Amino acid sequence: MSTVTLATPTAGATTKIDRLFLGLSVIATAILVTLVLLDHQPASGALILVGFCLGIAFFKAEFSYTAAWRRFLTRGEAGGMIGGLIVIAVAAVAIVPVATLKPQFFGGAIAPIGPSLVIGAFTFGVGMQLANGCGSGTLYTAGAGSGRMLIALLGFIVGCVAGSLSLPTFLKLGGINPILASASFGPWGGLAVTLMSLALVAGVLALVAHARGGNYRPSRNYVFGGIIIGLLCIGAFAAGGHPWSVTFGYTVWGAKIATALGFDLSHAAFWQWPGPKHALNSSILSDTSSLTDFGVLLGAMAAAAAGGSFASAKWPPANSLVAALIGGLLMGWGARLGFGCNIGAFVSGVASGSLHGWVWFAAALAGSALGIRLRPLFGLSRD
Repeated sequence: MSTVTLATPTAGATTKIDRLFLGLSVIATAILVTLVLLDHQPASGALILVGFCLGIAFFKAEFSYTAAWRRFLTRGEAGGMIGGLIVIAVAAVAIVPVATLKPQFFGGAIAPIGPSLVIGAFTFGVGMQLANGCGSGTLYTAGAGSGRMLIALLGFIVGCVAGSLSLPTFLKLGGINPILASASFGPWGGLAVTLMSLALVAGVLALVAHARGGNYRPSRNYVFGGIIIGLLCIGAFAAGGHPWSVTFGYTVWGAKIATALGFDLSHAAFWQWPGPKHALNSSILSDTSSLTDFGVLLGAMAAAAAGGSFASAKWPPANSLVAALIGGLLMGWGARLGFGCNIGAFVSGVASGSLHGWVWFAAALAGSALGIRLRPLFGLSRD
């Protein structure tokens, strides 16, 4: 997530622009919730409100997966990465057992393991370091008024549509079926294995940080932010019936825009699958991922405007905008091939007890290492 395009929230006086966008964010949220309630979709209203709270939480906690990964790779600092694992641990406490015990009502974020997953995650990792934001980070920083991240979001949406056209071909490369901890150890054993895997990874990260002389203790923002975001992930799971995802919403937005521009996607293999086909032919307000995304955008906008920092950063140089666009394209394409982003594939995947989440993490971390090396080509610091 972006850490260079937004000013740190302060308690300073708000401007007329801040007050305008604060009002617009609240009114837009109220309208969206009203529309879905009039359509007798209370769960959809809950998803919008959960997303709104997620936008506020990410912005106020300055919660950044992208920067945390970069600090670990360049400085050996693991505090931010361990803070990110807190989100998963909190969410897993509900997702693993509930999705196992109540499969008729709830499902986990699961995916096969194969070349498509690895290639997609690696590509996403490269893109997130060039864009300086990941799936949720691009969303909340764009909502807070970052022009650079609006460019990244545009590229992300286009990349997701391109990835949807590529995914069926890459799936033909093969792979193995999803591997779930709960399938081998039951609901509570699966939860225990998932939590132990998180503890093991946190321990390895701490040892690496110690060996490199870096900090491995999460800051207060990451601890409390991680707990709050993890609880909100449970809220999204309860309301939507599946773990929080971000990038499928981007894919639907892009496909609807492409269709409106005259492109026919109905014959593409991905858009003939039941889920995508239904999303493309239905109202955008019936897509749970889109509802949460709208909420995050508006929540971050409200938080930034209330703090007097909405759209407070100057537009960066052209080469930085080019990096944002390329990074967004790579993230979008990689997210579709890799079954999601840092949220849908990593956070929600591991929180579901699915091994593919850890495979995604390893491949995306390797991609981030390459992305960091490419940053200076666009005038961006490696650190």
